[in-house]
Amino acid sequence: MKILNIILTVGILISCHQKNNTKEILKSEFQSIINSNHVEGSILIYDAQKDVFYSNNFDWAKTGRLPASTYKIPHSIIALETKVVENDSTLFKWNGEKRAYKIWEQDLMLRDAFQYSCVPCYQEIANKIGEKRMNEYLKKLQFGEMNVTSKNLDVFWLEGTSKINQFQQIDFLKRLVNSELKISKRTEEILKRISFIEDNKKYKLYGKTGLSIRNGNYNGWFVGYVETKNNTYFFATNIEPNENTNKELFPKLRKELTLKALEFIK
Repeated sequence: MKILNIILTVGILISCHQKNNTKEILKSEFQSIINSNHVEGSILIYDAQKDVFYSNNFDWAKTGRLPASTYKIPHSIIALETKVVENDSTLFKWNGEKRAYKIWEQDLMLRDAFQYSCVPCYQEIANKIGEKRMNEYLKKLQFGEMNVTSKNLDVFWLEGTSKINQFQQIDFLKRLVNSELKISKRTEEILKRISFIEDNKKYKLYGKTGLSIRNGNYNGWFVGYVETKNNTYFFATNIEPNENTNKELFPKLRKELTLKALEFIK
């Protein structure tokens, strides 16, 4: 028994030591990208092979914010695991009512609802999942600090006190990619398909954007990962406009800034 305890203790110490050895490197290039695009915020990138985090602003990256549509990643997982949604071809019928965006005014399959960030589609999913199961799965998945009640079930990721920071976003994505979420392989494969963005000679890109607007203030996300031949890089970008930002172009900047930053570490 003594020997077993010693082995367990050593294992724990090694695990803690490895975690504490994760480096955080400040990248002035990331700040230049942020400044030149007239926004505020942080780009956080994790090199899985080197076990290194890169950012221009680690304080910003450690501050929790509403997940907005980045929540569609765990939301889709919960929908599939509870069988509320059968697969990525499950159809969400448009009821004919006017919606915030024209692209939402049509019947959409899950993969399109995910890519187009169809809020009404995912509100329908949330109501079918219910408060109890949503909280049970969120506890299991450990996605930030979500505050889910019967009153905010279909909006908690868009307004209120729910929050997640950039480090937590990357931690969640790492556990998803490394099959550590204790979900079915089928669900993992579906998530990979619906979050796929592009494949070029350099990498395969997977991710999800998010945008919350509170009292006229914008906050934008782009989270995901890129797979290269020899490595995987995880990213979580969170930005806000300043007085010089063109708000019409702001949604595009989340992805553009992230891809520019990745060029400085690959």
